Amino acid sequence: MKDVSEPILLVEYSRVRANTQAMVERLDCEDMVIQTMPDVSPTKWHLAHTSWFWETFLLLEELEGYREYSCEYNYLFNSYYDAIGERHPRNQRGFLSRPGLADVLGYRRHVDEAMTRLLSSLEGEPLERLEPLLRLGLAHEEQHQELILTDIKHVLSHNPFAPQAFPETGRGAASDEAGASWIGFDGGLFAFGVEGLPFQFDNEGPRHEALLTPFALADRPVTNGEYAAFINDGGYRTPSLWLSDGWARVNAEGWQAPLYWHERDGAWRQFTLHGEAAPQPDAPVAHLSFYEAAAYAEWAGARLPSEREWELAAQRGAGPDGRFAMPGWSAHPDVCEPGSGLRQMFGGVWEWTRSDYAPYPRYRPAAGAVGEYNGKFMSGQYVLRGGSCATSQGHIRPTYRNFFPPQARWQFSGLRLAKDI
Repeated sequence: MKDVSEPILLVEYSRVRANTQAMVERLDCEDMVIQTMPDVSPTKWHLAHTSWFWETFLLLEELEGYREYSCEYNYLFNSYYDAIGERHPRNQRGFLSRPGLADVLGYRRHVDEAMTRLLSSLEGEPLERLEPLLRLGLAHEEQHQELILTDIKHVLSHNPFAPQAFPETGRGAASDEAGASWIGFDGGLFAFGVEGLPFQFDNEGPRHEALLTPFALADRPVTNGEYAAFINDGGYRTPSLWLSDGWARVNAEGWQAPLYWHERDGAWRQFTLHGEAAPQPDAPVAHLSFYEAAAYAEWAGARLPSEREWELAAQRGAGPDGRFAMPGWSAHPDVCEPGSGLRQMFGGVWEWTRSDYAPYPRYRPAAGAVGEYNGKFMSGQYVLRGGSCATSQGHIRPTYRNFFPPQARWQFSGLRLAKDI
């Protein structure tokens, strides 16, 4: 008898791959080949790279008789795995007119057919041995689904006519709340991280203890309206609010507002995946760098939480979630639903923390090339928590550690205030 988890993995694989394909159906071929900055990859590259991951780490190793689709693709679509070999420069992915989109889609079909054969044949010890890698591949593709959304937003934002990538699928009613409330947490020695899940990223463990002093978190993220008040009060013109590197970045790059905001006729407008619109005052502010989040917290007389404060609070006091990536691929932060507890800890914006992205005690990266997935980036970056409106809902959990360099703004990144008590 075959292991009962075998069809589940095949179903999961098919679902995730179909979701990736559904995301790009409304995009034109020309949309999918543009690279507007080094952090952005063309949609076509994401479609190829996610197939390369399955081919490189599973099919070439595990499926007898598998035929590599193209000997050139290992160079073109390797992202950062030095153990695999040389690769095309990241900042030149938009230079690749070939292979064309039709070839990349053919590559995806080739890989899907082979993965179906592999998953249909696995049982017993081979299935048990490969399941962690299979689940890593599923999580990897869901991460690239989010990147497709954030990257195509950056691409389309450069079009002077603010084209709509996806239709708006509804938005919550405006809130009449006057401000955020504070929810307090006692200090003490607590356990953090996770071990023993069916799947977890290596950077989520090992589970360990750490001491926290009493603190409080705001019950919701900072909103567009609150951030506009910071701007109007001269926040981008007041050096005492900023970390030194952040103030240098403000002046070097001319920051005056979150990414995608601009003034027109005396009012703020923002570019969204659904076209241009006025920022909804009660929706979470998005597309902030760590520097902007920290400056706002200083202006507000508060601070950013540590990642362990955030994790403890999410485990104990979470209220209603926000909006995740949805059918039709709507992606825009929604207002917080009424409720008790910490609202929109998940599904609004990624929330910057004050914690450096560093290994937990006793952390060791996985053996082999997959060990490069997280560990090699544990320098010069900050942790974000929570998951955004562009994240797949089943992909995140309280222990998930996202990370970006402090100047990054193109993700749906915002903040929640913290303070000592």
